[in-house]
Amino acid sequence: MSIKEAIGSTFELILKAAFLIFAVTYIIRAATASYEYGYRVFTEEPVSAGEGRTISVSVEEPVSVKDIGEMLEERGLIRDANLFVIQELLSENHGKIQPGIYDLSTAMTAEEMMSVMSADAPEEGEEADAEGAADAGEETP
Repeated sequence: MSIKEAIGSTFELILKAAFLIFAVTYIIRAATASYEYGYRVFTEEPVSAGEGRTISVSVEEPVSVKDIGEMLEERGLIRDANLFVIQELLSENHGKIQPGIYDLSTAMTAEEMMSVMSADAPEEGEEADAEGAADAGEETP
């Protein structure tokens, strides 16, 4: 084996080791960041503790969840609009956010904000059923 071959083999080995170290480091950092982001989806704390401050927001038709998230982030109600989109997608309020003007607090979680913005009036059939049940319970003189 000549000196050129020995130097070439050593250099190749060093490059492979450096690439392997870089790849492992990148994978660990990406996995850690992904885990932390996924953890935040389900455990995100409110922006402020205590009573917080109340901010009025207006949701108009048609508006995307991404636009709502960006508006809430600009107003200081949430930390991350992209996280809000994922939280809405996975919540029981998915697709239920209604247009309107809402008073939201910095002490509310994203889930609580979605619940407030998703509170809708009962459907026509549900309303009729509720009235019928109320009428059935009333006594007539």
